[in-house]
Amino acid sequence: MRRLASFATLAACASLVLLVGTVAYIQGVVPAPLPAPSPRAATTPYRVDPQAPFSERRGTLPALSLSGLFHPNYVLSTDPYHIRTLRVTGDVIPARGVNYFATRRNDFLWPFRPTADYVRDADITYIDLESPLFAGCPVVTEGFTFCGNARFVDGLTLMGAKVANLANNHLTNYGAQGTNATVQLLESHGIKTSGLGPAAIIEVRGLKFGFIGFNGVGRAIDRQALKASVEGLREQADVVVVQFHWGKEYERQPMADRGVPTPDDPVEIGHLSIDWGADIVIGNHPHWYQGVEVYKGKLITYAHGNFVFDQMWSEETREGVIGTYTFYDDKLVAASWKAVRIYDYGQPQFMNDADAAQVLTTMERTSKELAERLGETGSGIGKGSS
Repeated sequence: MRRLASFATLAACASLVLLVGTVAYIQGVVPAPLPAPSPRAATTPYRVDPQAPFSERRGTLPALSLSGLFHPNYVLSTDPYHIRTLRVTGDVIPARGVNYFATRRNDFLWPFRPTADYVRDADITYIDLESPLFAGCPVVTEGFTFCGNARFVDGLTLMGAKVANLANNHLTNYGAQGTNATVQLLESHGIKTSGLGPAAIIEVRGLKFGFIGFNGVGRAIDRQALKASVEGLREQADVVVVQFHWGKEYERQPMADRGVPTPDDPVEIGHLSIDWGADIVIGNHPHWYQGVEVYKGKLITYAHGNFVFDQMWSEETREGVIGTYTFYDDKLVAASWKAVRIYDYGQPQFMNDADAAQVLTTMERTSKELAERLGETGSGIGKGSS
């Protein structure tokens, strides 16, 4: 009996060590080097219901579908050799009212504090920074010429931003000087940029993620440049991520706005990006969250809504989602969205469960409406999906 008890004790200790290692990894603590993965770990990407189809019980990766995204019926593996997470926010605009109230508080971490722990708990956090940041930014409460205090960069590092997309219609509001100051500020704090120069490439446990960005607000997106950029990045990275600033503002469905002008149809541009080699397309700018689309087995997210901004004048502009996109090796296998609501002209906080569920219901409904409009009905898998 003593020998049996000893074996039980050793097994319990081993389980405790495994649990502690898993928790440390989830909390962002880099664990000790792991042994080579076993063949079983490489072929069992997730656990499923025993009544699931044979292909799923066999351990093959699930094909993306709208129903699977909003109602997943499997539990993904947590094997760090294979799983990598990309977390994406909506518009980050620490300007105007946000800048005013942060300056009054003398607290430039204030907008980011309630959500920072969650947002940074990913392998890569990718934001849309729609405001130049520099010392001496004028403190104003109205107008459409945006800038924010340079000290907001500490908030970006607090939330764990690894890449900031700068391809949008406000980053250049203070000309080349403001833009250059912003790029230098971000780079000095270890934040890479997309949209203004060479692609940002980040390696996560041997897998390279590449990021490029394009602005389609106030101008047409250069399709030749887009194609060349995607195809060029395809040769450098294992996962190609393209972010766009696009579409008509204050709408649930992606559409062009020829009066601004924002002439490109986001659906067309998103499809072209996938056709040319993108693995996931990220959208922002409309200031409302929108639905998503699965096209040829790849995900297009059309808008994440606002994240840090002062648009308190409607419920829709106060709301946004933080997207988490989970890759098994270089394949996107899951996505989830966490809803936020902005308070006090600039501070996002997580919604209560009932309101958050309503956001997801709205996202799913608008996604299905888009799929029906595009003729992508039936199984919920986008046209051309496999």
